[in-house]
Amino acid sequence: MQIAIENPNQPDVIQLIDDLDAYQKPLYPPESHYGIDIAALSAANVLFAVARDENGAAVGCGAIVMEPGYGELKRMYVRPENRGQGVAAKVLAFLEGEAMAKGCAMFRLETGVSQPEALSFYARSGYARRERFGRYPEDPLSVFMQKDAG
Repeated sequence: MQIAIENPNQPDVIQLIDDLDAYQKPLYPPESHYGIDIAALSAANVLFAVARDENGAAVGCGAIVMEPGYGELKRMYVRPENRGQGVAAKVLAFLEGEAMAKGCAMFRLETGVSQPEALSFYARSGYARRERFGRYPEDPLSVFMQKDAG
Protein backbone atom coordinates (compact mmCIF):
# COMPACT_ATOMS: atom_id res chain seq x y z
CA MET A 1 0.00 0.00 0.00
CA GLN A 2 1.16 3.50 -0.84
CA ILE A 3 -0.08 6.72 0.77
CA ALA A 4 0.59 10.10 -0.79
CA ILE A 5 -0.75 13.63 -0.89
CA GLU A 6 -2.91 13.78 -4.01
CA ASN A 7 -5.41 16.01 -5.75
CA PRO A 8 -8.89 14.92 -4.62
CA ASN A 9 -10.40 15.80 -8.00
CA GLN A 10 -9.82 12.36 -9.53
CA PRO A 11 -12.61 9.93 -10.50
CA ASP A 12 -11.56 7.12 -8.13
CA VAL A 13 -11.11 9.57 -5.23
CA ILE A 14 -14.43 11.28 -5.95
CA GLN A 15 -15.98 7.80 -5.76
CA LEU A 16 -14.44 7.31 -2.27
CA ILE A 17 -16.00 10.60 -1.12
CA ASP A 18 -19.34 9.63 -2.70
CA ASP A 19 -19.18 6.26 -0.89
CA LEU A 20 -18.45 8.04 2.40
CA ASP A 21 -21.44 10.34 1.86
CA ALA A 22 -23.67 7.36 0.99
CA TYR A 23 -22.62 5.73 4.28
CA GLN A 24 -23.07 8.85 6.45
CA LYS A 25 -26.20 10.46 4.99
CA PRO A 26 -28.65 7.84 6.33
CA LEU A 27 -27.11 8.16 9.83
CA TYR A 28 -27.88 11.84 10.41
CA PRO A 29 -30.37 14.52 9.36
CA PRO A 30 -29.09 16.94 6.66
CA GLU A 31 -28.43 19.72 9.18
CA SER A 32 -25.96 17.43 11.00
CA HIS A 33 -23.74 16.77 7.97
CA TYR A 34 -20.44 18.66 8.14
CA GLY A 35 -18.40 17.03 5.37
CA ILE A 36 -16.56 19.22 2.90
CA ASP A 37 -16.75 18.87 -0.87
CA ILE A 38 -14.08 18.25 -3.50
CA ALA A 39 -13.56 21.98 -4.09
CA ALA A 40 -12.91 22.58 -0.37
CA LEU A 41 -10.62 19.52 -0.24
CA SER A 42 -8.59 21.08 -3.06
CA ALA A 43 -7.89 24.31 -1.13
CA ALA A 44 -4.29 25.36 -0.49
CA ASN A 45 -4.62 24.85 3.29
CA VAL A 46 -5.73 21.20 2.94
CA LEU A 47 -3.52 18.12 3.04
CA PHE A 48 -5.43 15.36 1.23
CA ALA A 49 -4.01 11.84 1.37
CA VAL A 50 -4.98 8.78 -0.66
CA ALA A 51 -4.10 5.19 0.17
CA ARG A 52 -3.69 2.98 -2.89
CA ASP A 53 -3.33 -0.79 -3.05
CA GLU A 54 -0.66 -2.67 -5.02
CA ASN A 55 -2.75 -2.24 -8.18
CA GLY A 56 -3.03 1.52 -7.73
CA ALA A 57 -6.68 1.46 -6.71
CA ALA A 58 -7.78 4.07 -4.18
CA VAL A 59 -8.81 2.21 -1.01
CA GLY A 60 -8.86 5.01 1.55
CA CYS A 61 -8.47 8.73 2.07
CA GLY A 62 -8.38 11.49 4.60
CA ALA A 63 -7.64 15.17 4.92
CA ILE A 64 -6.32 17.69 7.39
CA VAL A 65 -7.51 21.26 7.02
CA MET A 66 -4.76 23.48 8.39
CA GLU A 67 -6.49 26.08 10.55
CA PRO A 68 -4.74 28.72 12.67
CA GLY A 69 -3.59 26.82 15.76
CA TYR A 70 -4.69 23.31 14.77
CA GLY A 71 -5.34 20.87 11.97
CA GLU A 72 -8.84 19.50 11.53
CA LEU A 73 -9.21 15.93 10.37
CA LYS A 74 -11.88 15.55 7.67
CA ARG A 75 -13.15 12.96 5.21
CA MET A 76 -11.47 9.86 6.65
CA TYR A 77 -12.75 6.81 4.81
CA VAL A 78 -11.65 3.27 3.97
CA ARG A 79 -13.55 1.03 1.58
CA PRO A 80 -15.42 -1.69 3.53
CA GLU A 81 -13.51 -4.48 1.78
CA ASN A 82 -10.20 -2.94 2.90
CA ARG A 83 -11.09 -2.41 6.55
CA GLY A 84 -9.24 -4.33 9.26
CA GLN A 85 -5.93 -4.01 7.37
CA GLY A 86 -4.60 -0.93 9.17
CA VAL A 87 -5.35 1.43 6.28
CA ALA A 88 -7.05 4.07 8.43
CA ALA A 89 -4.26 4.07 11.02
CA LYS A 90 -1.65 4.46 8.28
CA VAL A 91 -3.55 7.29 6.56
CA LEU A 92 -4.03 9.05 9.90
CA ALA A 93 -0.35 8.70 10.87
CA PHE A 94 0.71 9.92 7.42
CA LEU A 95 -1.56 12.97 7.60
CA GLU A 96 -0.48 13.82 11.14
CA GLY A 97 3.18 13.55 10.09
CA GLU A 98 2.66 15.81 7.08
CA ALA A 99 0.81 18.37 9.20
CA MET A 100 3.45 18.31 11.95
CA ALA A 101 6.14 18.92 9.30
CA LYS A 102 4.21 22.11 8.46
CA GLY A 103 4.17 23.18 12.12
CA CYS A 104 0.84 21.78 13.26
CA ALA A 105 0.91 20.97 16.99
CA MET A 106 -2.72 19.95 17.62
CA PHE A 107 -5.36 17.94 15.80
CA ARG A 108 -9.14 18.20 16.14
CA LEU A 109 -12.10 16.46 14.57
CA GLU A 110 -15.85 16.24 14.55
CA THR A 111 -17.57 12.91 14.09
CA GLY A 112 -20.99 11.57 14.94
CA VAL A 113 -22.58 9.63 17.76
CA SER A 114 -23.84 7.01 15.27
CA GLN A 115 -20.33 5.97 14.23
CA PRO A 116 -19.00 3.85 17.11
CA GLU A 117 -16.22 2.38 14.97
CA ALA A 118 -14.88 5.86 14.21
CA LEU A 119 -15.15 6.94 17.85
CA SER A 120 -13.29 3.83 18.95
CA PHE A 121 -10.61 4.24 16.24
CA TYR A 122 -9.93 7.86 17.18
CA ALA A 123 -9.78 7.02 20.89
CA ARG A 124 -7.25 4.23 20.16
CA SER A 125 -5.29 6.77 18.08
CA GLY A 126 -4.92 9.13 21.03
CA TYR A 127 -7.85 11.48 20.50
CA ALA A 128 -9.88 12.57 23.53
CA ARG A 129 -13.32 14.12 23.65
CA ARG A 130 -13.46 17.88 23.98
CA GLU A 131 -15.97 20.71 23.74
CA ARG A 132 -17.28 22.07 20.44
CA PHE A 133 -14.78 24.10 18.41
CA GLY A 134 -14.58 26.29 15.33
CA ARG A 135 -17.76 27.13 13.46
CA TYR A 136 -19.67 24.01 14.43
CA PRO A 137 -23.13 24.62 15.89
CA GLU A 138 -24.37 22.98 19.07
CA ASP A 139 -25.44 19.54 17.84
CA PRO A 140 -26.26 16.59 20.11
CA LEU A 141 -25.28 14.25 17.25
CA SER A 142 -21.70 15.59 17.08
CA VAL A 143 -18.70 14.35 19.03
CA PHE A 144 -15.61 16.57 19.11
CA MET A 145 -12.14 15.17 19.77
CA GLN A 146 -8.59 16.48 20.04
CA LYS A 147 -5.02 15.19 20.14
CA ASP A 148 -1.77 17.04 20.73
CA ALA A 149 0.93 16.39 18.11
CA GLY A 150 4.02 14.55 19.10
